Amino acid sequence: MGVAQPKTGTDSEPQAEVPAAGWRKVAAARHPRRPRCSDFIAALFSDFIELRGDRCYRDDPAIVGGVGRFEGHSLVVLGHEKGREAKERVSRNFGMPFPEGYRKACRLMGLAQRLGLGVLALIDTPGAYPGLGAEQRGQMQAIARSLEVMLTLEVPTVAVVIGEGGSGGALALGLADRVLMLENATYSVISPEGCASILWHDPAKAGEAAAALRLGAWELAQEGLIDEVVEEPEGGAHVCAAATFASLARALARHFSEIRRWNPRARVAKRLARFLACGRYEEAELAG
Repeated sequence: MGVAQPKTGTDSEPQAEVPAAGWRKVAAARHPRRPRCSDFIAALFSDFIELRGDRCYRDDPAIVGGVGRFEGHSLVVLGHEKGREAKERVSRNFGMPFPEGYRKACRLMGLAQRLGLGVLALIDTPGAYPGLGAEQRGQMQAIARSLEVMLTLEVPTVAVVIGEGGSGGALALGLADRVLMLENATYSVISPEGCASILWHDPAKAGEAAAALRLGAWELAQEGLIDEVVEEPEGGAHVCAAATFASLARALARHFSEIRRWNPRARVAKRLARFLACGRYEEAELAG
């Protein structure tokens, strides 16, 4: 499958020449016409009812969620929403949640637990908002709480990286029984620009960082960090959104059908073991 080529002059292109393969993945995940979380919800769910607010401070538009029906089953769906037009993107803080966004997510996941509903999380964020107000209101605690809630849910959970999966802001919705990625999505502990700034003190080396981070879907599948790569149309999801929605719907129906057959306590144990195993390695003596 092909990926969208980075366009000169976009806000997602480094200012110097970079390794093409690594940056193409990032440019495709950030494409301005790529389907957003709300587009997936509208296409995949019927009778969707949005639920707002964290019951503590305010509603965070950077995370949307609610209850709807998918393939005859009621599910709680939630995810990062970047918005489309400039005004909406600003109002949704470009998909970077505040603590109240993650507290809303926890509230919705708690609702799923009480009602025995599965959870679908759609991930598309550069990362959690790092501003002063977010830190004052407990950003790290909110993310940690979201991680804890996801790990301990007894209901079936599936997470899908539909665009950018950046840092702890993405991981906060990613500790699911099954983790899927769209073919041109990215998932990483840090943005390429942030990585380049830290390692080389030069954001223009973001392309090199993207290649080194191995943040593409197929690379992460090879490492066993995700369960399935959902193919996109030639050119990317924005070329034919309907085909992307259909491809993801088939994958979700299959995974939810399998996970629903698991014993709830066994489900939690499997999920915990899966993520505790991430990053394990063995040391070996080199011959000679």
